[in-house]
Amino acid sequence: MTNVKDRASTISPDVTDTLSVSSTSADGEQHKIEVFADPKQNATRRRKASLEGSSQVPSFPGTKAKQGCLLHALLNTQMENRKLSQVIGDAAAEDNEEQSTETHYIYPGKHSRSKSRNSETREWAEDTIQRSPKLDLPPEQGFSRLLTKKQLAEMAFSVRDLSKYLGTLKTRLRVRNVLIVTKIWDSSTIERTKDLTKWLLTCERGPSEYNVYVEDMLKSNGVFNEQEIIGDSVNKKKALQYWNQELCEKHPQRFDLVVTLGGDGTVLYTSRLFQNIVPPVLSFNLGSLGFLTKFDFNDHERIFSRLTDDGVIISLRMRFECTIMRAKKQVEGDERTQSERDLRTELMAIMDERVTHDVGPTYSILNDVVIDRGPRGTMCTAEIYVDDEHLTNVEADGVVIATPTGSTAYSLSAGGSLVHPDIQGMIISPICAHSLSFRPLIVPDNVVLRIGVPYSARTSAWCSFDGKDRVELIQGDYVTISASRFPFPMIQNKKLGSDWFESLSETLNWNQRRAQQKKYDSIA
Repeated sequence: MTNVKDRASTISPDVTDTLSVSSTSADGEQHKIEVFADPKQNATRRRKASLEGSSQVPSFPGTKAKQGCLLHALLNTQMENRKLSQVIGDAAAEDNEEQSTETHYIYPGKHSRSKSRNSETREWAEDTIQRSPKLDLPPEQGFSRLLTKKQLAEMAFSVRDLSKYLGTLKTRLRVRNVLIVTKIWDSSTIERTKDLTKWLLTCERGPSEYNVYVEDMLKSNGVFNEQEIIGDSVNKKKALQYWNQELCEKHPQRFDLVVTLGGDGTVLYTSRLFQNIVPPVLSFNLGSLGFLTKFDFNDHERIFSRLTDDGVIISLRMRFECTIMRAKKQVEGDERTQSERDLRTELMAIMDERVTHDVGPTYSILNDVVIDRGPRGTMCTAEIYVDDEHLTNVEADGVVIATPTGSTAYSLSAGGSLVHPDIQGMIISPICAHSLSFRPLIVPDNVVLRIGVPYSARTSAWCSFDGKDRVELIQGDYVTISASRFPFPMIQNKKLGSDWFESLSETLNWNQRRAQQKKYDSIA
C-alpha cells in the first residue's frame, strides 16, 4: 500500500507530471474514491433536515483508520495542508523558470524517486504530510445533507481542487479486476463484449492477468457463448466471473476499472450501480449520442496499453445526493392536522426540535433530478429552499436540478445554460413556468437544496432521478439535493476542456449553421 510520504509529490500538478495509482487496503479491496469533510470545521449547529436524530450526525473516526485509496488520501492531505500546497506550487514555479524537465514517478510499495532540484522544499512537504492525521469517513456514516455549512464548503472545495489537479496529471492505473457494463438486450453490443472479454483473457501483460467481470445475465446468453470464450482453459474459467447489482453495491472496491460498452445511458446506469464509491470508468462509444463516451472500440487494445504505460487523464464529475423526506402524519406534541401545518415553518425553524419528517430512500445521480406534475394535467406546485432560506415558489410543469454533466441533457431542453464540468454548481431550470420571469439560475455546490410540495398544494408532484426510480411526493414531502461525497471518475480521451468543447460541436452541433449569404461579386 502506498504510504502517505510517497504521496507528497502528488499534491501539486506543477511538481508531478505522471501519477501511478495502485493501492490496496488490508482486505484486498482497491481504488476507493471518496470525499470527506474536515472534522475541525465541525460547527455546533447544523442545518435542520427535519431533525432525523443525533445518531445520524456524521462521525469522524480517529487516526488509526486504514486507507486503501490514493485519491482519498490526496483529498485528506489537501484539506489539512492548504498552505503546504501553495508553497510547493510556488517552489515548482521557480523550478519551471529554470526550465526543469524532470519527471517524478510514484511506484506502489516503494519510496518515490525524484530528480527535482527543489529537494529541500519537497523533504519539508513530505515530513509535514507524514505528520498530518489520516481520516476516513465510511459510506454508511453520515450524508452530505447533514453536514454543516463549513463542512460542506470544505468538501466541495476539496473536490474542485483535486479535479483541477487530476486534469493536469497523467494517472497510471494498475488494473487487474475489470468490470464490463454493456447493453444486454443488444446483440451487436454483446458481440463486442465477447470480443473484449476474449482479448482481456488472452492478452499478455506481465506476471499478472486480468480478471474479467461481466453481467450474470450473459452467462446463459447464446451470443456471448461462455464455453467458446474459456474453452478447456482452467485459468480462463477462473478469470471469467460474473457480477450483479448486489456485488457492485457491497464491494465496489473490488474493481480496478469499469468499462462501459454503449452510449450515455450505459454511463448513467453505471452511476446507478455504484451509489457510493465509483471505480475509474472507461467508456467506449457504441450508442446513439456519445456525449459522455469518447473512446472508439476499434482502438481498445491501444487504449488499454495507455492505462498502464503512458497514463490517462481522469475527470471527477460532480454527483448529487438526493434524499426523499416523508411528512409524518402526526408529529409528537403537535395537535394540528396536516392541512393546518406549514412546510416553510417546519424547514426553517431552528429552535424546533420536533421530528416532522421520516427519511426515505437516497439516490446518487450523475445527470439531474426532475420534479414534475406527473400524469396530471394541472401545474406542479412546489417550494424551493437554499440552505435555511426560502428561494421561490414553483408554478410550472416542473423543475430540473442538474449537475454540470447534466447541463447538456434535460436542463438544456428546458432552457438551462450549458455548464462546463469544471464549474461545480447546481443548475435550476424551470419547465414551462407560469411566470415568464422565472428564469434558470446556477447556485454554488456548497449549498443544500430542498424542494417540497406545500401542505396547501392541490395535487402531488413526481420526482425522478437520472430518469429512473420515479417517486410520488405528496403534500408535505420534500427532496434534499446536495453535492455527493462520491464523485464519478471518468477517463478522458483528451484534456477535459478540449474533450467537452469537441462534444458540443460534434455531438450537439452547437452554433453550427449553413451559409445563407452568397459571396459578393467583385465590381469591375
